[in-house]
Amino acid sequence: MVSLLLDCHGLAARLAGERPPVVLDVRWALGGPSGVDDFRRGHIPGAHFVDLDRELSAPPGPGRHPLPDPASFARAMRRHGVDGSGLVVAYDAATGTSAARAWWLLRYFGHANVALLDGGYAAWASAGLPVEEGGDRDPEPGDFDATPGGMPLLDAAGAAAMARTGVLIDARAPERFRGETEPVDPVAGHIPGARNLPAQRTEEPDGTFLSPDALRERYEEVGVAPGQPVGVYCGSGVVATQGVFALGLAGIDAAMYAGSWSEWITDPGRPIEIGESKAAE
Repeated sequence: MVSLLLDCHGLAARLAGERPPVVLDVRWALGGPSGVDDFRRGHIPGAHFVDLDRELSAPPGPGRHPLPDPASFARAMRRHGVDGSGLVVAYDAATGTSAARAWWLLRYFGHANVALLDGGYAAWASAGLPVEEGGDRDPEPGDFDATPGGMPLLDAAGAAAMARTGVLIDARAPERFRGETEPVDPVAGHIPGARNLPAQRTEEPDGTFLSPDALRERYEEVGVAPGQPVGVYCGSGVVATQGVFALGLAGIDAAMYAGSWSEWITDPGRPIEIGESKAAE
């Protein structure tokens, strides 16, 4: 799997080229308001704001961020000017957490030419590159057609099996993984056998990704070995996409459990583990 990562100067050069990429602003905060106000205060020139809750997710249930259906996702991407083959670059505030959701969905629905902006809008602004204020512009509509199946996907049964036969990574904060606190979902804990590697541990302090070698070392810490099947989940399928992207940078293909913890706990018959993973002891 190719995980294309651009720095801000690489993106600026492409935007100045003959066929500039479509740039998607996916700023979002868990439990917070839409990032559209931040977009209006300043964004990369020509970028289009994408609402993660409305355009990159179906309505909640089961799970907080179910995958959008193909027709809805295709309409949203065409409205933002995405065609079937041209480069698309997604960014968020800094860390890649929500931008990776757009990257993963485009890949899953058949668009292979997608990149993330390393360090997001913070890196772009810090580099002194031009910014634009105001609302979104209406681009020439694209012709993107969504065909599911471009990325490996797990359901709840597949996630449970991955924890037994491979490595299932929980990308949430350690205290949520251990079940010490749960600020979002009604039940605390994790999928039995999962290993915890928070998404933040794949980043430098400024939100840029670690080097491929450093990422491989991080994942080796939780038992990922060459050729071993790997899956990732989080609270609702947003942060997990950053984990899949980071694993791709490290040269490791990974499946995602899109429903994640918020879907897992909707079935009271599914087991829950509290504390450190027994598989890691």
